[in-house]
Amino acid sequence: MKAALIGAGSRGYYAYGTYALEYPQEIQFIAVAEPNKEKRDKFAEAHHIPENMRFEDWTELLEKDQLCEAILICSPDRDHYKPVMKAIEKGYSILLEKPMSPKPHETLEIAEAAEKNNTLLTVCHVMRYAPFYQALKESVDRKVIGDIVSIQWNENVGYFHQAHSFVRGNWSNSGKSSPMILQKSCHDMDMLAWLIGTECKSVSSYGSLTYFKKENAPEGSTQRCLDGCKVEKECSYSAAKWYLHDRDVWPANVISANPSIDSRLKAIQEGPYGRCVFHCDNDVVDHQVVNLLFENDVTVAFTMTAFTNETYRNFKIMGTKGEISGNDVRNEIEINLFSGEKETVHPETVDGGHMGADTGIMADFILSVKQKDRGSLTSGIVSAKSHMIAFAAEESRVSGAMVSLEDYMRNLKMTKEEVL
Repeated sequence: MKAALIGAGSRGYYAYGTYALEYPQEIQFIAVAEPNKEKRDKFAEAHHIPENMRFEDWTELLEKDQLCEAILICSPDRDHYKPVMKAIEKGYSILLEKPMSPKPHETLEIAEAAEKNNTLLTVCHVMRYAPFYQALKESVDRKVIGDIVSIQWNENVGYFHQAHSFVRGNWSNSGKSSPMILQKSCHDMDMLAWLIGTECKSVSSYGSLTYFKKENAPEGSTQRCLDGCKVEKECSYSAAKWYLHDRDVWPANVISANPSIDSRLKAIQEGPYGRCVFHCDNDVVDHQVVNLLFENDVTVAFTMTAFTNETYRNFKIMGTKGEISGNDVRNEIEINLFSGEKETVHPETVDGGHMGADTGIMADFILSVKQKDRGSLTSGIVSAKSHMIAFAAEESRVSGAMVSLEDYMRNLKMTKEEVL
């Protein structure tokens, strides 16, 4: 399969570009659009893309007649809507990074346009493709614990992940990217809707930015870690500690297209990743809770928090016949039935990011492109529904009121008609 890439950042380069290098018999990238020349050339050289197929702007790529079968859109959140709508018009099969858009109206328009044009649109809710969560879904669907009654679900972001991505990084400011519940936790809203299998009726939410702000800066700290900060040596968030080493590991390998120490040093001296975490322009929450009510009286208590040592999800799903507990970093699912039966499951593992989910979604997308009527597990319509839960949760957090999904959608459609 021939494909083009829009956005050669971390996801485009490492998650999907790497797949093509490992499985060249399945997919070949023949064009790339990326405004950063260093990133553009790095991706193009890895995939042997000629100069005339390297574009600074996505509009240059999509102005041309359809170049290939598929296009992967991995640009920043606020740069999804226009290229995906143009790609639908051009007839491409599309793999679109989440969130579809930080705006609910645009999210619905993307989903509707894909349906209207019979376009294969796969949204990167990659966790559905992880063997761990597919095994969990299979157990739930077999009703091994009977009917689901309630769920406790935790997304443990990790102190270092929060600092890198949501304080210093691309998703730190909701005005420039997306709210935290949409950008980070739309995965969770999507998986909960997928596992429960019914419509969400209402949500309520609380959360705030509590810690990563200037009033909590330690005495002696400076605007940047390497500007003579007196507490840098013992600070858990020191940019020198996280980025100034020669290992090709995340997050150090994404702050500069060139992995050398000199390039990384320059990046933290001049770029966003060298800033003190207490002196950034971040505004997204560092902790949030969401209560959800689904049809059939199923209730969910969801917690997202930055304040954990590791990045992982853990949960307890409680049913009429027993409970399922899980921890994805341990790759462990425990089934405890009221009858006394117990089982511990360790699902198969697959190489690739997100517990093999990045590998899974690429393999599935390629197969769906080949088999035109196969469809997608995370289509635009399916993904838009779980996006709406995240949008409604953010409205609840800001307003302090419970939000009915039916009312939210009704008001949204009325506003959409006024906008159009």
